[in-house]
Amino acid sequence: MALPRLLAYAAAMLVCALMGAPAVLAVAGDGTVAPDGMALVIGVALALPSVVLGVLVAARRPRSVVGLLLVLAGATTVYVAVGESYASLAVRRGLFTEVYAALSQGDWMFLYVPAALLMLVFPDGRLPGRRWRWAVAGLLVVPVLFMLIAACVPEAYQPPFENTPHLLRPPPAYLPVLEIVGVTLLPVFLGLLITSAAAMVIRYRRAADEVSRARVKWFALGAGFLPLTLLLCWAGYLFFGGPDLAVVGLSATAVAIPVSTAIAVLRHDLYDVDRAISAAVTYGLVTAVLLAFYMAASFLVGFGAGRGSPVAAAAATAVCAAALSPLRVRLQRRVDRRLYPARQAVLTAVARLRDRMHAGQARPEELEAALRDALRDPELRVGYRLPGATGLVDAAGEPFGPGDAGDAQVTPVRLGGHEIGALVRGRAGSRELLREAADASALLIEVVRLRIEVSRALDEAEASRTRLLHAGYEERRRLERDLHDGAQQRLVSLGMAIRLAQRHLGGGTAGVDALLDEWVAELAAAVTELRQIAHGLRPSSLDDGLGNALVMLAGKVPVPVALDVSAGDLPDDVAMTAYYVASEAMTNAVKHAGSAAIGVRVSRTADRVTVRISDDGRGGAEMRPGAGLAGLADRVRAAGGALRLSSPEGGGTTVEAVLPCAS
Repeated sequence: MALPRLLAYAAAMLVCALMGAPAVLAVAGDGTVAPDGMALVIGVALALPSVVLGVLVAARRPRSVVGLLLVLAGATTVYVAVGESYASLAVRRGLFTEVYAALSQGDWMFLYVPAALLMLVFPDGRLPGRRWRWAVAGLLVVPVLFMLIAACVPEAYQPPFENTPHLLRPPPAYLPVLEIVGVTLLPVFLGLLITSAAAMVIRYRRAADEVSRARVKWFALGAGFLPLTLLLCWAGYLFFGGPDLAVVGLSATAVAIPVSTAIAVLRHDLYDVDRAISAAVTYGLVTAVLLAFYMAASFLVGFGAGRGSPVAAAAATAVCAAALSPLRVRLQRRVDRRLYPARQAVLTAVARLRDRMHAGQARPEELEAALRDALRDPELRVGYRLPGATGLVDAAGEPFGPGDAGDAQVTPVRLGGHEIGALVRGRAGSRELLREAADASALLIEVVRLRIEVSRALDEAEASRTRLLHAGYEERRRLERDLHDGAQQRLVSLGMAIRLAQRHLGGGTAGVDALLDEWVAELAAAVTELRQIAHGLRPSSLDDGLGNALVMLAGKVPVPVALDVSAGDLPDDVAMTAYYVASEAMTNAVKHAGSAAIGVRVSRTADRVTVRISDDGRGGAEMRPGAGLAGLADRVRAAGGALRLSSPEGGGTTVEAVLPCAS
């Protein structure tokens, strides 16, 4: 096991033992640990996030000391909380009172050491360079020296040790020197803390990739809660006359720093850190301005009245809110320019494209290029989702390739609750930034999507018109061929036979009855052929209604067909189109899908007739040019309707035609 991980586990077990110390102290004492047990509970609760997350980081990054330092940061919080309980017990029971009193006078510096060391080694657990070892040595040595010097000061201890004798009593001649050294150590320690903070700035500037920069930003976001503590302290003095609200800020800081550190080390891409920093800075500035404005307004109406009069306080607050409403938007823009330039660039690019489009200087299809330039991502794609289509298409209406949106980060674009497209991330841009870009671009994407639909509809109408024209020519040739080779030949031969018989009737050599029987047979055969040809144009079974025609059609299908026809009487053209839809769909289900059962449902709603044919076959059907379904779609469109096909692999096929039907 790696040494940093082992030390982190050991420190966590020590902290757990320290958390249980109050119970041991209660048993050793008189049953009471501290005058205020709530402070102990709060201290332990605030230490838990740091300890738990420190152990998690140590488990995931065993060779990094970041997890160990997080555990130690939580340990200092527990030490302070438990120290309050032990101090009161030590005075009452005499448990190492002199030793604890001497060491506790200057131990406050150790509260800052884990956080300072964390800033020096974050995020990879290594120092920025060899020279920074002096800063680590100073952070470890200076607090020890200061604690020893504070123990030597002959002044009375702070309560509850005001009556405790001093453990260390140096000769009086050395006291001035010790005091000078002790005072000197304070700015030295402050300089060490500033040096630790400077290490973060240096790491950010040296970062060669976005991952390292994002990690440093996450840590800075957690450390940014310290200024929040100052704002809350200011607000506490304004509203409550004391720094009580600062405790809230310190509590938030105790939780924010370990949480942001763990996110930075383990999941730096969990959220857009630039957006979080921009929002935090903006609302921090707004809060500061609000407090300053409230203080000025309260002073103008009388500071005493502002604190004691609810009416004056409410009036001042209302004035502040009204004044800051437009200010927040401006502040957000200015902060975004400095801390979140990508967001500002995206919103500006979309706004400029929209303005140029309204002026007739650009087309909405230029959105992809504009977003690529704004995000500096040459691989970003803008996809459009068309009704009835399963995948995305580009601005030209061409479908995305197999790998264009497979494993990439896809951000859907929604408008009115419907998905109209998507932004496909290339190499830059967070999920949150792409969501904002998607929201800002929704109207432009909708315009492009409608243009693609119109263009496709026009192309399809032209292609459908051409196919219908060719189909009409082919049908005419077939009819001409069938008539010429069938009924026409029979009628011609019948006419010739009649003419020949006419010549022989005068001689009495022809049998009239036999000739008439032969001619009647020929006429019957011709009529039969003409009926077959006519049946190809319009099924005679439709004379008794669509329901009867479908029953007769289902009787010819070799698989069970479940019929549900509730459309009533329909116009002849609608009934004939519905019949051909059902006929073609059932034929395909039997010939190509290998279906075991077919369902046919015809229903009517207001001025629409819906014909739905479903089977349990193998699926995978497509509307290929020249195939039966493509011709069927042309027939339905010619009737003013729409044909939809759903045929997933292995999931059966559903053909649905919606036809207009005027009442």
